[in-house]
Amino acid sequence: MKFAKRLSELRNEFKLTQKELADKLGVSRGTIGMYEIGQRDPDTDTLLKLSELFNVSVDYLLGNTDIRNPVDEITQAVEDDPELAEFWSELKEREDLKLLFKQTKKLSPKAIRQVMRIIKAIEDEENGE
Repeated sequence: MKFAKRLSELRNEFKLTQKELADKLGVSRGTIGMYEIGQRDPDTDTLLKLSELFNVSVDYLLGNTDIRNPVDEITQAVEDDPELAEFWSELKEREDLKLLFKQTKKLSPKAIRQVMRIIKAIEDEENGE
């Protein structure tokens, strides 16, 4: 039932009707309605589309975590350190680090900052700084 509630909340947050969401996903309006009342579950491809559309993790959609996106957790962990926050703003778009971002849900904010400092030290060394 968590998925049904999350989907409804996200759809409303993005100010989409069931029909508009259905069109974006390539399903019927009735399918969205069934998802939202918990009478039907989406397939894996649809979950991934929803995740991308709403910029949240699949775990968030399914109710396994309250963290919308691992990127948000890292942002919160480094926001009080201007140097790391600036470095993070450069890194968060890099494809080669996406796996790292997905793993952060298991790390404390302190551990996230430590990992970010290590990555920054490696980057600085590679750039000759």
